[in-house]
Amino acid sequence: MAQAANTVLITGSAGMVGSHLIDHYRKSLPKQSIIGTWFKPTIDVNDILNECTAVELDVTDSEKVFELINRHHPAIIYHLAAQSYPTVSWEKPVETIDTNMNGTVNVFESVKKIRATENDYDPMIVVACSSAEYGASLTPENTPVKESAPLLPLHPYGVSKVGQDLLSFQYWENFRIRCIRVRIFNTTGARKTNDVTSDFVSRAFQISRGAENVFRVGNLETKRAITDVRDLVSAMVLLAEKGKPGDVYNVSGDRVYQVKEIIPLIEKALAIKLNVQVDQKLLRPSDEPIIFGDSSKLKNDTGWRQQYSLEETVKDMIEYLKLKSK
Repeated sequence: MAQAANTVLITGSAGMVGSHLIDHYRKSLPKQSIIGTWFKPTIDVNDILNECTAVELDVTDSEKVFELINRHHPAIIYHLAAQSYPTVSWEKPVETIDTNMNGTVNVFESVKKIRATENDYDPMIVVACSSAEYGASLTPENTPVKESAPLLPLHPYGVSKVGQDLLSFQYWENFRIRCIRVRIFNTTGARKTNDVTSDFVSRAFQISRGAENVFRVGNLETKRAITDVRDLVSAMVLLAEKGKPGDVYNVSGDRVYQVKEIIPLIEKALAIKLNVQVDQKLLRPSDEPIIFGDSSKLKNDTGWRQQYSLEETVKDMIEYLKLKSK
């Protein structure tokens, strides 16, 4: 059995990016053709349960990963399942490495095992890697950083993503299992949690609903290129179709924002004025001064362009919170 041409598998579908990939494919595919795995969801799992064939699956379970891929023979596999928080990786480094690296091995080994008896099975695997791989290379003089920059991660999460990235590369080099490595820079949108934009939007939304009137913040001077999740999804879909197998691509926003520039956008969207105060407890021991990637390779190979402004993204995040608070 070759790959099922109209079947996609999204591991980690109950994360922000995975859920928006489901939204994208639901425009053209029936839910039975979209296989979405979830485990320890970071969004409301109800957002995806009725939109795909949802399967609870721990990607560290090699037998179950193989059973799933062997049953469906997806044409495209978006491998997003991960422990995705750098702060958690300091507390749980073993779990982070296990989930992110061994989970990736299990996906590729499943395809390799199927191909031992069915050599016409040739899916494209799009692996969600991270700008965190660059780490210490993210300096003002090096940005926008290119894919050729040294990988110098600064936390266990970043190390685990380097592992995912290089494991994917070696499965292409040694076994010709087609894959695209996507180094994702700061991305946000509806359903996102635990990034600066979603934290700001969430706290401001609560203030607009009568919570405490102090808007507490950490470092407002750092700079981040920010991408709407729908633009990231567009990039990943285009890469599955047009990307060069085995290659690596940055997906970064074109505009760099100083963190304090996000606040007026939120104030405008909520029609409120925030009482901004720096909270020492929210200051990190170290912060990359700027995170900004060069996406020219992605644009040249696929024709990708950003469609959503940060102002639009913030408005949509607020609309989602309003919907969930009803």
